[in-house]
Order: sequence, then structure tokens, then C-alpha cells
Amino acid sequence: MRAAAFDSELAKAGANVSSRWGAARFLARRYPLGAIGGVIMIVFLLTALLAGVVAPYDPLATNSAHSLAAPGTAHWMGADNFGRDVFSRILHGARISLAVGIGSTALGCFFGVILGLFSGYLGGWVDLLVQRLIDILQALPLLVLALVMAAALGPSIQNTIIAIAIPLIPTVARVIRANTLALRELPFIEAARAVGMGDLRIALSHVLPNTLAPLIVLATAQFGSAILTEAALSFLGLGIPEPFPSWGRMLSESAAEYVRTAPWLVIFPGLAISLVVFGTNLLGDAVRDLLDPRQRT
Repeated sequence: MRAAAFDSELAKAGANVSSRWGAARFLARRYPLGAIGGVIMIVFLLTALLAGVVAPYDPLATNSAHSLAAPGTAHWMGADNFGRDVFSRILHGARISLAVGIGSTALGCFFGVILGLFSGYLGGWVDLLVQRLIDILQALPLLVLALVMAAALGPSIQNTIIAIAIPLIPTVARVIRANTLALRELPFIEAARAVGMGDLRIALSHVLPNTLAPLIVLATAQFGSAILTEAALSFLGLGIPEPFPSWGRMLSESAAEYVRTAPWLVIFPGLAISLVVFGTNLLGDAVRDLLDPRQRT
């Protein structure tokens, strides 16, 4: 009996694995660009997780003998003016960029969802106050507001995450509020009120789950914007401080002085930023088409 039960569980597990692979193949055929974006993001995620194992050199170790070494067998992507290996610094820089992107997106979405959900559901003076606060935050572009916050908080990883998350809150709040306004008048919400459910329970149990689809789409788009903003802040000296290897700081240290004599110091960090944002946008478009039937072709 135990052997039969084990065989049954093993067969179910194999069926689940095969069905998941079948679903992955179907999505790759249906949304090939989204699959490419997903592969790019998986590669960068694995790069960030395994940077300490894969990187051939310490990203902070200097070697004056290899200063401005061209790409070759010793340094695959060359070395900077301090003799630090560019390839190792890009691998470890993936940790910084993904950590800032994920952290700021998650933080911005969390507070944006709270503000948008209760603003749209409660209405009245709560909605009025929240929307005026959002209007103030949206008066400045994302990068300008992030610059102001980064200058006020100071350069550090935590402060950079906060500085990028705050400008993301208004966009998320607007989207969640718009969906909440449409959902709160639907019959199942009226039925929940009729059986005596409180407003907080209705908002969290019935309204919030139905706003997840647009939230996921928005989060993927905001993730790419967060990475670009982090690179811009680091380029201007207001983002990730030394000695952390940030892609934006790598560009700021080499773009003006070494762009002609050592172009690899600009090409490879810029290529890494472009690829991760490109992959995020491709994946976000596929998720939008998958979750919104009106976008399907």
C-alpha cells in the first residue's frame, strides 16, 4: 500500500512538472518577447545571487599594474583606472541594482496600494486629502523628486531605496484608486455590506485581490524605472556611495575622462543597464497582455 501511494504521489508530481513545462512552452510561443525578457531577468537574478562565486576577482581590490587594462584573458571586460576588474564589478553591481529596484518598487507599491485602496473605497474627505497629497507628489517628475529626496537623505543604499520609492507612490495610488472606485459599486461588494461585513474587511478581502492584476503590470513597469533612476542618482553622486560597485557610479567615474581612451569602462556598465531595463519592459508587456484580455491580439 505504501509503495502504491508513493507511486501515485510520484506520478502526480511528474504530471505537475510536465504541466508547468507545458504552460511555460505555451507562454513562450504565445509571448516570445516576454519569454526573452523573462530569460534576461532570470540571468541577471542568478548573476546577482551567484556573484560571489562567479566573479573572478574581488570587485573592491585595486591593482595599479592593471590600471586601464583592455579586455583580454586576464580581465574579460577590462579594468578601470584603479585596476579593478570591470566584469567582477558588473556582477556585484547587479546585486545593487536589483536590490534597489525590488526594494523601491515593493515599498512604493505597498504605500501606494494603501493610499489608493482606502482613498477610493472610503471617499469623502479621506479621498480629498489623499488626492491633494498625491497631486503635490506628482507635481515634480520622478527623477527630480528622487534627486530632492536623495539630496535630503544622503547617499546610502537604504536612503536610495526610500528616495526612489516615494515618487512611485502617486502612480500606484492613482491606479489602485481608479480600480477601487469601479469595484466598490459592484453587486458582490453590496452583498458583502448586506451581510454585515465591515469596511476594512471588505476592502482587504474583496476589493484588494481584484486590483492585483493591474498592480502586477504596473510594478513591472516601475521596476525598470527604479533601476534607471538609481543609475541616474549614482551617476550624479547622490545614489549608492563608494565602495559599493553600482552601474551608475561606474559610468560617472569613467564617462567624462576615459570615454575615448578606455571605452570599455562606459560600454559594459551601460550595456548592463540597458539589458536589465529592456528585459523588464519586455516581461511587463507580456504580463499586461496575459492578465488583461483587452490587450490580447
